[in-house]
Amino acid sequence: MTTIYLVRHAEAEGNLYRIAHGHYNSCITDDRGCRQIRALAERFRDVPVDAVYASDLIRTRTTAQSIYLPKGLQLHPDPAFREICMGEWEEHCWYELLRKYPQSHYDFNHRLDRWQVPGSETARQVLDRFLPALTKIAKENDGKTVAVFSHGAALRMVLGTLEGYPLSELGSTPHGDNTAISLLEYDEDGFTVLYRDDNHHLIDAHLSTFAKQKWWKDERMLESDMYYLPMTDAQRKALGIGPEGQGIAVLHGGELAGGVQLLPQKEPGVGWIGYYGLLPTWRGLNRGIGPLGQAVQYYREKGVEHIRLHCPNEETESFFRHYGFEKTPQGYMDLYIGYGEQA
Repeated sequence: MTTIYLVRHAEAEGNLYRIAHGHYNSCITDDRGCRQIRALAERFRDVPVDAVYASDLIRTRTTAQSIYLPKGLQLHPDPAFREICMGEWEEHCWYELLRKYPQSHYDFNHRLDRWQVPGSETARQVLDRFLPALTKIAKENDGKTVAVFSHGAALRMVLGTLEGYPLSELGSTPHGDNTAISLLEYDEDGFTVLYRDDNHHLIDAHLSTFAKQKWWKDERMLESDMYYLPMTDAQRKALGIGPEGQGIAVLHGGELAGGVQLLPQKEPGVGWIGYYGLLPTWRGLNRGIGPLGQAVQYYREKGVEHIRLHCPNEETESFFRHYGFEKTPQGYMDLYIGYGEQA
């Protein structure tokens, strides 16, 4: 018999910024995500594990460090354990997808048997790559305990299938929190799910991502009901932003709610934020984090590894510090968005 722990990755940028990341190679968040990894390491401190596997994406490989590094093991990356590829949905915020494609958005959460968008995988294709790889590992590690790190939607499909649900009913199965753990056993009769999606190591430490969000209870309850478009000249004028750089408008129901000004030419290798803010009506409603996700994606695509900005006051500084920025001796705030420290 083989014992298998299936573990979802820690909080990553897509989870925080509420952006669809399938095969997009996002990083673990500097605050809650890194603390979740430490909590996971403590949970497995006295648990014997003989081998560790993970998808080849950075967010799973980074999370897997919680087990393979303390135990002196080698990590075995395998693309078979990747998240579902979301095709043209990749890198779009979830509210934008709900607004544009309500039926497809519903299907992704409730009817995976009929969900597919241009360039994406289907749920069946995910199962057809994931389950054979998991079975191979189980057979090769008979009598041992292994850990496999993967992703939220992929794990939901796999666990529901192993529990006997058809694809058309996977929407009735639960979502798993970041670093949630499921336990399987494999023998000559196949896989048995002993438990799934346990996150008590997060609840005890007040580190649950789900505790801060509502979408997993009802996909209509998205934390951010904002969407983003290139900024027009009229919108720049309304926000008092000059013509320099790339402007991203923050919109709510077609109404301008705020914006971000990105200044990639200000300093080589560094992405500066010249303006970042919401109009007074929209402040204090937990909507301020979404625009940062747009900035991170914009600059990472250009090969930039640091985002910087000047904060006008301590309140603003505290906001950005909470999301991983550090204040430099020169007085500006800096966020590392490269892959080097997490690979």
